[in-house]
Amino acid sequence: MKKKLLLFITILIAGCAVILFSSQSSSSENEWISLFDGETTEGWRGYNSNEMPPGWTAKDGMLMFDTELELEQNYKGGKDIIYGNEEFDNFEFYVEWKIPIGGNSGIFYHIKEGYGGPPEISPEYQLIDDINYAEIHDLKSYNEQFGSDEPEKLQDWQQTGADYAMYIPDPSKKSLNPAGEWNSSKIVFTAEKVEYWLNGKMVLHFVPWSEDWYSRRNSGKWINAADYGKYKKGFIGFQDHGSSLWFKNIKIRKL
Repeated sequence: MKKKLLLFITILIAGCAVILFSSQSSSSENEWISLFDGETTEGWRGYNSNEMPPGWTAKDGMLMFDTELELEQNYKGGKDIIYGNEEFDNFEFYVEWKIPIGGNSGIFYHIKEGYGGPPEISPEYQLIDDINYAEIHDLKSYNEQFGSDEPEKLQDWQQTGADYAMYIPDPSKKSLNPAGEWNSSKIVFTAEKVEYWLNGKMVLHFVPWSEDWYSRRNSGKWINAADYGKYKKGFIGFQDHGSSLWFKNIKIRKL
């Protein structure tokens, strides 16, 4: 009887150990990875470069782009930046950001180097001053090529939360704080479904590489961009579109 009891206890302990190990492994795989330490630009560099482009700096817990610091002329490489330590396929990405009046930027993912810039190949979660951008910048000539009815205005596919030139955010679910105030964005990417979140609300979702996705990719802005969106793994990055930028709490977890 004692031997049977001892055997039962041994099996029970072994089973618990397996469950604990499995739980710890699962937890470890899903842990958030900080992409910014709040003090340095460690891990970050320019696209097609081994160094950070002029203007990008770490200050006061923020990864910033300051147009007044963009004075260096001997830099060679792209002005958009990437987190170059690791590539990601399926992930959940989170960042807090703010832009100035008339500001413009974006979050790129599945970036591959060797092209003219991330926009040629990488999907983009758009960040822009929806309210003031068109009043400060002339969009007419650019938008006329896409057959816009009101080309002078910021188009819905160009607004914050859009999968740029592909999918449009739901205006009823979109809550965007004005330029100069902090917003939060989240991207959840899997091969089955992609979600874009803005300030705690999901504003759009789509199925990557689906028939609908290819239909959109093969028309409009990307009709001549043969490699747009084809990569299923790559770097995360931010766009320099000529305005000051502020990012913080930049993190990612693998799915």
